Amino acid sequence: MTTDTAKALQQLAEAFELIGAATAVLGAGNIPAGHAACYAKLIERIAQQTSRAQIRAAHALRRTGAHKLDQSSFLAIEEATEHPTLQNIEDAAGCTITGRTHFRNTRGMMRDWLDIPLGTASERLILADCLLGGVDEAGLPTPPWLPQLATEFNDPASDPRLVLAASKKLHSARKDLGEGEAGQAKKAQLERDSLTFMHAEPKSARKHISDLVAQVKAGKRSIKALLESIGIFKKGLRHGLIEYVVKALPSQAAYIEAFFASLDNPATVAGNREGLKDAEAQFTGEEASDWDDEQSMPDWAQDHAEGTEADADEAEADTEAPEATDADDATAAETANEPGTTEHQQEPGTESAPWEDLNPERRRLIGFMALLTSDRTASPPNKQPGLATPQVSIILNYERMLARASDFAVTSSGIQLSPGEARAALCQAGIYPVVLNGKSLPLDLGRTQRLYSKAQRRAIRAAYRGCSYPGCSMPAERCEIDHLDAWEKGGRTDIKNAALSCVIHHTARHCGLFHAVKIPQSRPMVLLSPELDSEQKLRINTYFMTPAEALEAEALADEATEQWRAGKLDAEIVDP
Repeated sequence: MTTDTAKALQQLAEAFELIGAATAVLGAGNIPAGHAACYAKLIERIAQQTSRAQIRAAHALRRTGAHKLDQSSFLAIEEATEHPTLQNIEDAAGCTITGRTHFRNTRGMMRDWLDIPLGTASERLILADCLLGGVDEAGLPTPPWLPQLATEFNDPASDPRLVLAASKKLHSARKDLGEGEAGQAKKAQLERDSLTFMHAEPKSARKHISDLVAQVKAGKRSIKALLESIGIFKKGLRHGLIEYVVKALPSQAAYIEAFFASLDNPATVAGNREGLKDAEAQFTGEEASDWDDEQSMPDWAQDHAEGTEADADEAEADTEAPEATDADDATAAETANEPGTTEHQQEPGTESAPWEDLNPERRRLIGFMALLTSDRTASPPNKQPGLATPQVSIILNYERMLARASDFAVTSSGIQLSPGEARAALCQAGIYPVVLNGKSLPLDLGRTQRLYSKAQRRAIRAAYRGCSYPGCSMPAERCEIDHLDAWEKGGRTDIKNAALSCVIHHTARHCGLFHAVKIPQSRPMVLLSPELDSEQKLRINTYFMTPAEALEAEALADEATEQWRAGKLDAEIVDP
């Protein structure tokens, strides 16, 4: 038995040397593009194996009591790792003692001998408990705490990093699951749901699993306890900045998210880039700019700064507005009638201001400060930016509402509302209830015309919430509404002929990199190219859905895929 493990350790040492030698050549950068892609793919596979091996190594240290090894054993181990001959590795089998040892426990050994941070060492041992089993006080092995995820973890074809992330999240909710059979049943359901997300759409799995755990942790808290916890808390001065923590109810967060969406959209009053630059200057005393001085300013910006008004007028006279296309539905014409938009929209095709490149966090703070300091009684042009009224769309699932389910009301930003919050929100101005059928298709909104109407756009964005491409996290406010069947080819401006796509994936679809699929009485689905999806499964982007909605959507996609392959579904793969 010792010889077998010694050979395995020798192979591991050889693999370490081979990886180092290969990386020295491949990491030089002067390689063909295809080889670079192969290099990245293989390294990710190695990283997956390493993630799995780290947990198993921690489990082996604890199971064997390796922290009790004597001094001569550690000397032999050092020699074996420096010169990994089969004989040296055989001699490093080691001997544990019952007297005074170097390390108090496995965690201390991992920290002090392997130089692993204490938090990381503790996390690996916890994950070993969850996926490989632990050791009780008598030294006897115990079964894994998450048996379903343990099976997935031991599957060589699975990505262990995703399983590890899910296990860590579920373990954080162990005190909220309860005791007895009810707690075990709840834990088993969480495991099943987590596996469903991991298999269906790995890109969105982490988000949905986090939402599941958050629901478990919040499930037992009364509204009184929630109200006692909300507020804005000042943490103090840190690195020259004052830090605050905001804790809000989901219904309050819906308004905050809606206001942020307006700030992120340059076509709205709140997202007015020039106005927000002026607003930032009020607090900093300096004009907002991405350039430190004239030397760091690009040539085109210097030319613009030095140009005269006559030059600007001449350039404007020579510029013709481009014709509207489907891709412009959500930029030029689509925003013309939206509440909060200005009369002077940025012309399609013009370059965005450098201020657009600021990170969203800074842009949102400036817009929020502009909202706090603005004069609501002022009228344009003296009215400051940031006064757009947030619009919150609440999506009501009719079947769940009749069944008195707790998650029948969800905002367009994916925030789940309790029945009480939903009732209170519907009494406020600016709330737009959107009724959907069982397959998330908007009903009875808008009319047929060249461009989608205001009601149709609001319904589509509220229902789909973001880009249709699986795993894409671009929200609806930053997406374009695309005719699946092009208008110039006879396509109708109906809701069932609409898809929501970010700029990148809108272009990618028209370039044939993936296909939209129209399903009768359902939202459009996506068929990825064979090189990205060998299963060739119909997919739905569930990133903006609640966990319950995502599970239903994945089940719908699986059912549609099965019927489509059997020739029982009238699915239409849309041409680019």
